Amino acid sequence: MKNIIITGTSGMVGKAVLLECLEDDRIDKILIVNRKTIGLQNKKVKEVLIPDFKDLSSIQETMATYDACFFCMGISAAGMKEEDYHKITFSITKGFVDMLFKQNPNFVFNYVSGAGTDSTEKGKIMWARVKGKTENMVLNKGFKDAYAIRPGMILPEKGISSKTKLYNIAYILTKPLFPLFRRMKNVTTTTKLGKAMINTLFFPTPTKILHNEDLNRLAKM
Repeated sequence: MKNIIITGTSGMVGKAVLLECLEDDRIDKILIVNRKTIGLQNKKVKEVLIPDFKDLSSIQETMATYDACFFCMGISAAGMKEEDYHKITFSITKGFVDMLFKQNPNFVFNYVSGAGTDSTEKGKIMWARVKGKTENMVLNKGFKDAYAIRPGMILPEKGISSKTKLYNIAYILTKPLFPLFRRMKNVTTTTKLGKAMINTLFFPTPTKILHNEDLNRLAKM
């Protein structure tokens, strides 16, 4: 049995992971850490609200009793300057990672990044550089195990939708093609994504950067 921390459960990926954790008997307790409540009542779940993720002092002692963190929190880089995007994407994640590592280095940490992330940190695309820097920080921190999750196309299931209106429009327009997409190795679903992240706790893999094809394979284990 595992006790899990999840951030970003108001987003599509966070919701997907939360739903699979709720349905998985191997997960005993779930701590949701968000800025705003999602209003979920479940015997597995405890919700902690942190208005400012730069100040984690109120929750740090609680974290030591958990086994893993699925860090699904993130924002779009559209229209943002690199300095501002770096503060939110890298600095806030690093603060959370540092706090968890101090409390319990035996965590398994999953950081949700994205397809196209730049591990060299030197490419021309701003968000990809910052995400790459964040991935590298997480993977090299020294946790018991850590993964960078790089989903590409994700098909929503179980009533899950995206917070991004443009994505939802695209899903509506392409829904007739979903049966075709499901047969593609480089396309995953919210269900498979959630199952794969949970399975990183039970079936460690030497591949630490997981793309859709890796996630689909891991979800079946």
